[in-house]
Amino acid sequence: MQIFKRVTEFDFMGKKSMTTTLSCAVILIGIISVIFHGGLRYGIDFAGGTLVQLKFENPPEIEDLRDGLRTIGLGDSTIQEFGSKNHILIRVERSEEKLEEIGTKVKKSLTQKYKAENILVERVEMVGPKVGKDLREKAILSIIYAMIGIVIYISWRFEFQYAIAAIIALIHDVLVTIGAFSLADKEFTLVIVAAFLTIIGYSLNDTIVVFDRIRENMRRKGKSLLKDVINTSINQTLSRTILTSGTTLLVVVALFFLGGEIIHDFSFALMTGVLVGTYSSIFIASVFLVYWERRSTKKRA
Repeated sequence: MQIFKRVTEFDFMGKKSMTTTLSCAVILIGIISVIFHGGLRYGIDFAGGTLVQLKFENPPEIEDLRDGLRTIGLGDSTIQEFGSKNHILIRVERSEEKLEEIGTKVKKSLTQKYKAENILVERVEMVGPKVGKDLREKAILSIIYAMIGIVIYISWRFEFQYAIAAIIALIHDVLVTIGAFSLADKEFTLVIVAAFLTIIGYSLNDTIVVFDRIRENMRRKGKSLLKDVINTSINQTLSRTILTSGTTLLVVVALFFLGGEIIHDFSFALMTGVLVGTYSSIFIASVFLVYWERRSTKKRA
C-alpha cells in the first residue's frame, strides 16, 4: 500500500540545520522545565509513601478534605482529582505499616464532613523509601541495558556509525518525552518506564527500516553524495513510515482520550514517543550519518 503514487523528492537533508536547532531548543526547554520543577515528579512507585484512592457520591471540596485529614496529621498530603471530581487521590509521603489502617483512618477523618456511606475506599498502596529508590535505579538500568544491546545489534548488522546514530536518536526521543512530561507536570512511574522502553523499540524499528534502505542504495550509489542517497532512501520509505506511524498514532490517541485515567499518562508518553520517534528517524539518525561522513572526510584529508 502506497500513499504517494510515485516516489517523492523531498529534500530532508537540506533542512538538517533547522531541524537540529529545533531539536536542541526543544531538549533545552525540557531540561529547563525539569530544573524549574525541582526534578521529575515521581509517582509513589519511585518516591515511596502511601496512596489512598477515594470515591465520593458527590464531588467534595479539596479544602474540606484537607481540614478533615488534619485531624490525623495528614493535612499536608497531596490531594488531587483522579479522572472525575468524584474520585480523589491522597498521597502521603510517609509509609504506613498496615494498609487497612491508613484507609480506615482517612475514611473516619472525613466522616465529620461527609456521611460514611458516601465514601468508598477504592485503593490503598504503599511503597517504602528503600523500595522506591531501588525501583528508580532498576528503571534507569533497564533503559541503559536496552541501549547497550541496541549498539551491539546495529554494529553487527550495519556499521558502528549507524549504531551511534541510532543511539543519538533514541536519547533524543527519551529527552524530548521527559521534557514533555515535565512541562505537562505528569508523574513518572513504573508504567511510564514501560512506555519509554516501548518508545525505544518503536523508534529503533523505524530507524532500522530507513538504515536498511540507505545500505541498499549505498551499494549502487555510483558518484552520488551520501546526503543524496539518504534523501532518496527516506523518500522511498516515506509511505511506509507515514502508514505505520499514522495507524499506531490513531490507536494511541484513542487510548489517550477514551482509555480512562489509569492509562492516560501511559498513552500520553506513547503518543509523544511515536511522533518524536518518527521525526528522529528522519531528521536525527540520518543527519548524523552525514555529519559522520563529513568528519571522516576531513580526517582523511
